[in-house]
Amino acid sequence: MRQKGSIFSDFLAELEVPHTVSASDAAFEGMNFQSLFGFSRLLNSYGIDAQAYRLSDKSSVAAVPPPYIAQLNDGFVIVTGFDNDAVTYKCREKVHTKPKEEFVDSMTGVVLLAYPGENAGEPDYGKHRFFEIASAVKLWLLIICASALAVFGFVEAGLWKNLSTIFLTLVNFAGIGVTWLLILKSLKVSSGSADKICGILKEHGCDTVLEQKASKFFGLFGWSEVGFTYFTLSTLYLFLFPQYISALALINGCCLPFTVWSIWYQRFRLHTWCTLCVITQCLLWLQFFCYLSGGFWSGVFDNIVPLIAMGAGYVAGLMALNRVMTFIEKIKK
Repeated sequence: MRQKGSIFSDFLAELEVPHTVSASDAAFEGMNFQSLFGFSRLLNSYGIDAQAYRLSDKSSVAAVPPPYIAQLNDGFVIVTGFDNDAVTYKCREKVHTKPKEEFVDSMTGVVLLAYPGENAGEPDYGKHRFFEIASAVKLWLLIICASALAVFGFVEAGLWKNLSTIFLTLVNFAGIGVTWLLILKSLKVSSGSADKICGILKEHGCDTVLEQKASKFFGLFGWSEVGFTYFTLSTLYLFLFPQYISALALINGCCLPFTVWSIWYQRFRLHTWCTLCVITQCLLWLQFFCYLSGGFWSGVFDNIVPLIAMGAGYVAGLMALNRVMTFIEKIKK
């Protein structure tokens, strides 16, 4: 799967020049001046001859063989073709189609044509490609190993024997995924998945809610951190200590009043909705019904020592995650 890239790496892809997105984007971002001259020099370093032209008659752009870079009044785009008096072009990683006359009116008349040589390609392409593949392999290896470990823990703990614990495990994993997206939103890390989900109930609702002071527990820990710690450690406890599942049921019960407050606060105080937050509240209630239907609320106070130990684990996990997030936020500044 091709990663998202800059206009430079997108243009290289249209020219079918061997390159890696990460290295090409880094070279593009390292340009001293974001101009056609700098763009042309960067193309030259890839073995691509480039020449800029100013069209005396902008309507003659239809005769220019694509792909090429065209300068519009609001920036640069990659023209990929003309079809039935319509122009197809790429802008900000998206493909657009516009009537020819409208496109010509938005042009400055300046275009940049590129002519790849026989040996055109990214400098040190082989090395960059190797590291790109290695990084992808590392990610998939991590996913496979984590999945294998999760399946082993699920089977070893005997959770597959009870329908309630099967659903509970699925809810826990869903909670980890949703709160991870909330973590990304809190760190202002771009995530297409998070943006799509957040726009379901209210456009930019998640951002509005997460920017409030009430989005922090005691003003110190983001609720996204609390949620991610809770679902992650609940899953680990369930796999490692299934005999203490009643303690997990009690801890879940202690979380339910927060869900009522959260929904009330979003509805009557902020008058907006954080879709990811609402999903998290729903998952907490689904957990409750899983514990209830499985009969795990019986004897919840029989094992006080494990309950205290689990609580200490949640606190320790939250403190560790908070330190990591604080470190990341400082780096980003």
